[in-house]
Amino acid sequence: MAHLELDNISAAYGALKVLDGINLSVGSGETVGLIGPSGSGKSTILRVLTGLLKPQTGLVRVGGETINFEKPAEIRKLRNRTAIVFQQYNLFQNLPVLENVMIAPTKVHGRKRAEVQPEAEHLLEKVGLADKLGSYPDQLSGGQQQRVAIARSLCLKPEILLLDEVTAALDPELVSEVLDTIRELANEGMTMLIVSHEMGFIREISARVAFMAEGKVVELGSPQQIFDAPEKERTRDFVGKILRH
Repeated sequence: MAHLELDNISAAYGALKVLDGINLSVGSGETVGLIGPSGSGKSTILRVLTGLLKPQTGLVRVGGETINFEKPAEIRKLRNRTAIVFQQYNLFQNLPVLENVMIAPTKVHGRKRAEVQPEAEHLLEKVGLADKLGSYPDQLSGGQQQRVAIARSLCLKPEILLLDEVTAALDPELVSEVLDTIRELANEGMTMLIVSHEMGFIREISARVAFMAEGKVVELGSPQQIFDAPEKERTRDFVGKILRH
């Protein structure tokens, strides 16, 4: 059974249509990679799945439950079941690392600090930052800050983790430490939808890859199919250009 389903989703920013009849599913524990040119709608899908953009048509289902975007309570429920990590870390610069990870569960979800703190400390250890609990964001490298952002999202206990170009703002030598963290989550069975231009990583970590262009899923298949033997001309053109560089 699919953990996440998008059924004929269309969405727009004003008069600009950015998603056009998207059909996509992610199985429980599956990692699906989204690739395609800038402006193809990849990040917009993640915005819909966090309730930041209401679809004009179609249905979103999580765990078989259809989300009614007209009801604020259902959008809140959706946000409780998903968490997103953006390319910009968006950490609170005036708070140490541990507080950054704990703030949403305690302030937004109303959980007790005594309950959340051991979880936050465990997650920071998991992403290799057990020695940075009292450090402030500006004392960390970009890769370390992004790992804090991942721990912060995981502390919300999401069913589905959404990753939006999480390595795009990093220096090349810092990319691997973030990708190692994501790789470990995939191995542990976290359901993930990943938008990335790191094609080698998408190929390695994804069970399936969706190639998008002009607001549509042009082709969906295994990494081997998409990168080695794409069926659609538009996919072949994109992959051919990417692999030449």
